Amino acid sequence: MSGMPDTTDAEGLTVGQVSARLDVTVRALHHWDEIGLARPSLRTPAGYRLYTVPDLGRLHRIVVYRELGLGLDKIRAVLDDSAKDVPAALRAQRAQIAARIDRLRQLGTGLDRMIDAHEHGLLLTIEQQAAIFGPGWNPDGPVQARQRYGDTTQWRQYAERSASRTPEEWQAVADDVARLERALGEAMDAGVTPGTPEANHLVDRHREVFASYFPLSRQMQVCLGRMYEGDPGFAAHHDAIRPGLATWFRQLVDAAARAHGIDPDTATWEEDR
Repeated sequence: MSGMPDTTDAEGLTVGQVSARLDVTVRALHHWDEIGLARPSLRTPAGYRLYTVPDLGRLHRIVVYRELGLGLDKIRAVLDDSAKDVPAALRAQRAQIAARIDRLRQLGTGLDRMIDAHEHGLLLTIEQQAAIFGPGWNPDGPVQARQRYGDTTQWRQYAERSASRTPEEWQAVADDVARLERALGEAMDAGVTPGTPEANHLVDRHREVFASYFPLSRQMQVCLGRMYEGDPGFAAHHDAIRPGLATWFRQLVDAAARAHGIDPDTATWEEDR
């Protein structure tokens, strides 16, 4: 720097030299000087700060304690308060660091589960899947769903739920689905027709149960009803509950949608606004 005096270690080190030697910013050194934590002992005739060997020793201790996570006030107490129990202060800091490390490990585990959920959907073993969803469950289903829907908002929402869900919670979801499907079969047997209060209640209940996977708007539910009827796999599943249930349920959903001002013929897969 132009005008900066040429100094040696014997004369003292400039702020820039100390910054480079201790890997501390010049701004930090100026701040520590201003608050009286680490003031240089010397000044050049031009007013530049110069740090002596004892100054460097204090700075080095400050850097070490700062890297350990101590705040500047605690560092000042450790350095300047002769009555300060330094080991106790360091033990307290160590306990805080241990707690932070534990929290970071938990966050890392959570991130691993979130990654796995986005990539695989269900975080259950094949044995757990069979036990929870029954012998007719297709273990390739989550992989196929990822291939088909992996770029959608709904897959991301599903993955976020899956990442934090335990096997017991998945069992509760499966039980809710089973109860809903039994109710649909019984309602069809009882002759429930589209547009009736009983039918609309079942449609609302379906949306509530499906929210375990991702939020389902009425328009999306119409599209899902079409898929239940038109997709061979879904149609076979629902018609196994009762023959013709897929078409009957689609009609229930369409009627409920019309009651809320939605034309089923023009409904699209999008969230309600």
